[in-house]
Amino acid sequence: MSADPLSDALAVADARSVFSGGFTAGGSWAVRLHGRDKLKVLAVVRGSCLLVLETGGEPLRLAEGDVAVSDGRQPYVLCSEPGLEPLASGRPLMDPATRMARLGDGEDEDVLCVSGHIDVSRDSGELLRRALPELIHVRADVAEAEVLRWLIGQLAQEMTTSRAGVEFASDQLAQLIFVQVLRICLTEADGLPPGWLRALADERLAPALRLMHGDPAHPWQLEELARAAAMSRTTFAVRFKEAAGVPPLTYLLNWRMSLAARALRQDTAPVATLARSVGYTSESAFSNAFKRAVGVAPRRYRDAVRS
Repeated sequence: MSADPLSDALAVADARSVFSGGFTAGGSWAVRLHGRDKLKVLAVVRGSCLLVLETGGEPLRLAEGDVAVSDGRQPYVLCSEPGLEPLASGRPLMDPATRMARLGDGEDEDVLCVSGHIDVSRDSGELLRRALPELIHVRADVAEAEVLRWLIGQLAQEMTTSRAGVEFASDQLAQLIFVQVLRICLTEADGLPPGWLRALADERLAPALRLMHGDPAHPWQLEELARAAAMSRTTFAVRFKEAAGVPPLTYLLNWRMSLAARALRQDTAPVATLARSVGYTSESAFSNAFKRAVGVAPRRYRDAVRS
């Protein structure tokens, strides 16, 4: 693995951003969007609208260039104004060529939005979900917003045309949009729940995280990691747990098991070889640790995934 924990986590989660469609709207309109237990991403290309969580709370105004990412557990409503009966997202007529729908009773196109989701592996989806709040709102005026606006504009242009390679280009732009959102989250870590992303945002902890990600097989000790962070063992352990939600060596164990699960899904290497790659000299010790973390033994896990 590299010493880039953000890239590592996205790779281990098999994270792939897919923008599946969008809509233009005018006049009065409302539509309900379902995450279907996937991270849901919405970008406002033009105009503005309200986002209303069905769990309650004040409506959130999304302006041009804003991006919202929800954890996908609960549907939400996008609308021109509160109190309108929303359409289900599958009902509006969508142009199969552009994957764009038309909403509202107005003749003008006041709003243009594109939306999609984050595909993650069956087992590592929680790696991302636990690191993020229920709803992320990235405003168009934050740092790095210019890059985000350009990416959103390019994505909208791809999705509203039928040029050759549109699906591939859209997927690549969607991936960059999601990475940019996470980068912005790293600069506003106070809004993040305890987890690996919040820990990565802590500049004092980042050197220790890079060590663990750069060489997960190394038998890291608390003293080594604390030294890399230029802290005492106690100060480092307390600060790490506050940020990551777990002690440093528990984080290392969880990371090793995430790496192992991905390897079992994708590789055919013997379990003994895989065990050594994540720091275990004994296959039985690795198998016991994996079973405690995942619930099944490595071979059974591999068989279940591949069947």
